[in-house]
Amino acid sequence: KINVPPTELHQLSEPWPFSMWGIDVIGPINPKASNGHRFILVAIDYFSKWIEATSYANVTARNVVKFIRRDIIARYGVPEAIVTDNGTNLNNKFVDELFSEFKIRHLNSSPYRPQMNGAVEAANKNIKKILAKTAENYRDWHDRLPFALMAYRTSIRTSTGATPFSLVYGMEAVLPVEVEIPSLRVLSQ
Repeated sequence: KINVPPTELHQLSEPWPFSMWGIDVIGPINPKASNGHRFILVAIDYFSKWIEATSYANVTARNVVKFIRRDIIARYGVPEAIVTDNGTNLNNKFVDELFSEFKIRHLNSSPYRPQMNGAVEAANKNIKKILAKTAENYRDWHDRLPFALMAYRTSIRTSTGATPFSLVYGMEAVLPVEVEIPSLRVLSQ
């Protein structure tokens, strides 16, 4: 017997890098960082699991548009689709205008099925864990964010069996620890 789902299922992975992104917000984070930031805007590429993230004092509609333009479109090209939750900072006229300008499909995860954007939710959980382990005090987490991104990008993801870095660049990153304690790869160069 074969069970068929009552509605059409939509695959949330794409056949090429940077064609579909998920975007979500971490926060508010308490206590706020020493620079006044309380939120992290996170985007994940569904194909490679590459993440981009930036901290903000507030995640406004204009900040979201600026982030998508600067951290996604300017770096990786125009995606075919972006998945967000139903938050007003991610669903508003400014975001709609940007998506219309670049012909980006905007997919919303249902409030009853937040796992539709599960890849970015999982990335958020990992970023929070990495920041908790690496921050020297509760207020310097914003300074550690680039290193948390590096740690995430250079760790093997179960879903792909590879690191996001290797899927994007075709090689593994040379890690700071490999320079301090030379690996065979570093010694052979």
